[in-house]
Amino acid sequence: MQKILLAEDDPNLGELLKDYLELKGKFEVVLVEDGDQALEAFRKEEFDLCIFDVMMPKKDGFTLGKEIRKVNENIPIIFATAKSMMEDKTEAFELGGDDYITKPFRVEELLLRINALLKRASKDKEEELADKFEIGDYFFDYTSQVITYKGQQQKLSTKEAELLRLLCLKKNDVLTREEALKKIWHDDNYFTGRSMDVFLSKLRKYLKQDPNVEIVNVHGRGYKLLVS
Repeated sequence: MQKILLAEDDPNLGELLKDYLELKGKFEVVLVEDGDQALEAFRKEEFDLCIFDVMMPKKDGFTLGKEIRKVNENIPIIFATAKSMMEDKTEAFELGGDDYITKPFRVEELLLRINALLKRASKDKEEELADKFEIGDYFFDYTSQVITYKGQQQKLSTKEAELLRLLCLKKNDVLTREEALKKIWHDDNYFTGRSMDVFLSKLRKYLKQDPNVEIVNVHGRGYKLLVS
């Protein structure tokens, strides 16, 4: 059973959300009433997702979210608030929030958002663990950074291996140029873009022996590893 940390200072709303999520969502929900209690609970237990009211006593939701991110960079966080100003939404996402819901909201909508975030988090975790790929007649071991083709091995550089792994994770789908640059080079300026083009040319050379494997440019979007 997945566990949710819910920080809500309105006891009536907090109990309503807890009961609904436990009944309909089949989650275990730990309910706390202020930011200090939430941080203490987070440090003691393992959670799959957090829901933080922004306007709370002792420690507001944004400050809490910032401190949670220092402990865990990846856990999904939903901020809930009565404020709907664009600045608040911007701050929520800049602090590492994954979603933002404005009060009053329907509990059914909250459940849909929770399920979407948990599904995405599960997919991200699977991708983090993926390190071996079949590419037509090629076998790619990301950990050892080696491509094998009919017993012949080709050692890759770290950047080549990282780029090929992203292409494999998106096999037959588009890997956007922006995503590749930010995940590997942590920058998407002109010079890193030209550098990536060089690595793509090398990968095409390594994979050219199998006619069913091709890395193609998708105009205006990025690249696609096609395997037929």
